[in-house]
Amino acid sequence: ELALSAPILPMLVIGMVDLSMAFSRKLTIEQAAQRGLEKIMQTTENGQVDTTAEAEIEAAADLDPNEVVLTIQQECTNRTTEIWDPGNSCNPSTEIKANYILVVATDEFVPMFPIKFGANAQGRYPITVRVGVRTQ
Repeated sequence: ELALSAPILPMLVIGMVDLSMAFSRKLTIEQAAQRGLEKIMQTTENGQVDTTAEAEIEAAADLDPNEVVLTIQQECTNRTTEIWDPGNSCNPSTEIKANYILVVATDEFVPMFPIKFGANAQGRYPITVRVGVRTQ
């Protein structure tokens, strides 16, 4: 019985460690994205909103600049537009306006022992984090 179960137990332990490390990486990216949003809510006197948040997130989560996308949107009752598009601004007499900042951060987790279940062609697992806040 021990000979049958001995090879399975280390595989279970390794799988749990890999899963824990992937979850830890996802939480790190989530916290970095939330911290980036908090940073721009506090102050942006040294730069633009998007560059301030992206720089904070990239530094906190150790991400490349192309892995962090910040979108500022304006929602008018039943439609969503980019906030900097002046042709699509809300009509204050007929529509309710709300502004949102959305951060999407992506990364790939590399497991200790490559298992192809759910992985991409390189044997990595994609991690995508979405964090948003309403600003107005």
